[in-house]
Amino acid sequence: MPSVQTRPREVNLLGTEARGALAKMIIKLFAHWELSTSDQLELLGLSTKSRALLAKYAKGEALPEGRDSLDRVGWLLAIHKALRLLYPQNPEIRYSWVNRRNTAFANLTPLDVMKEQGIIGLARVARYLDYYRGL
Repeated sequence: MPSVQTRPREVNLLGTEARGALAKMIIKLFAHWELSTSDQLELLGLSTKSRALLAKYAKGEALPEGRDSLDRVGWLLAIHKALRLLYPQNPEIRYSWVNRRNTAFANLTPLDVMKEQGIIGLARVARYLDYYRGL
């Protein structure tokens, strides 16, 4: 009997449903990383006056369609994925890594790098983890 091939379901990342799921996912990640509200806002590129948005995102309100927002979330999820692959049996290291000083970042924490350098810092940390994984 021939196998039936199905195409994977295409996900429209610009769609409201997908951006809502990404919002919930990123807020859950921030909880695992034990980030302060101000750190969460900074990583998402939001002002400190946007605190109410975090609660809305936790409930699934869609992230903005803007490229900056989606790029930031993409880099944050890439960091999370790399840490899951590097430390599959050690959630303590996986979730505390962003808050640990690292000689690769001049003894700053990855969180410090991400906050100080914005989207470039997010990309830098994600690329470092890819390099560390041998990619």
